[in-house]
Amino acid sequence: MSFTDLLHEIVQKPLASLAIVFNLVLIESLLSVDNAAVLATMVMNLGKEERGKALRYGIIGAYIFRGICLFFAAFLINIWWLKPIAGAYLAYLCIKYFVKRKNKNAEEDEVLKEGNWLYRQFVKVTSPFWATVLMVEIMDIAFSLDNVFAAVAFTRNIFLVWAGVFIGILAMRFVAQGFVKLIAHYPFLETAAYVILGLLGVKLVLSLSEHYMKGSKLSEVLSSSNADLFTSALTVAVFGIPLLSSWLFNYPKRK
Repeated sequence: MSFTDLLHEIVQKPLASLAIVFNLVLIESLLSVDNAAVLATMVMNLGKEERGKALRYGIIGAYIFRGICLFFAAFLINIWWLKPIAGAYLAYLCIKYFVKRKNKNAEEDEVLKEGNWLYRQFVKVTSPFWATVLMVEIMDIAFSLDNVFAAVAFTRNIFLVWAGVFIGILAMRFVAQGFVKLIAHYPFLETAAYVILGLLGVKLVLSLSEHYMKGSKLSEVLSSSNADLFTSALTVAVFGIPLLSSWLFNYPKRK
């Protein structure tokens, strides 16, 4: 589709477009929380002052690399094989979350830098602090790619991807903090969030059909605007129904 067609699609379906942008910001916030948790783990072995500096560099890197990925989003969308790979990763995050929930005695995951080959190479040429910063920036790149592909799972309209991810970038720090507080008050929303990540992952993996099964019914459905609308509606339902039930009946229970 041309840029004109994409803009026309937004004008013709403003409510659906707004719903998609809202969901993109929501997913951006969720992944930002996950990003922050990983980065915090990576800097734990540093001193208090260095830890703060490393996290600041991490935040700066998160903004920069998300901006770069946003700039190249139109190009990345057209690399078909990156979509199922990103989808598999999102599905992995979902499965990992539920496995950890099932095994309540499992220890918290840690990013063991000392056992990482790349970290050891960095330490040879610089200090542990800068080696940690470099590892943090590498993680920022990985998370930035995740964010773009999670956005692509919602819609193929590049303007909506740009809008959602850009707003998410601007609001990343504040929205992520708010999201953490919301989950603290409504713990079940964390589960809902990972269910959504899993669904997005499945959708991205199924994009294989657009390459290997061109013209099939599945391929046509996944590439349609109705698929975008359904994904947005499903996201709202997964979040909204438990939240409404909690407000009305205190089930699931809130804190």
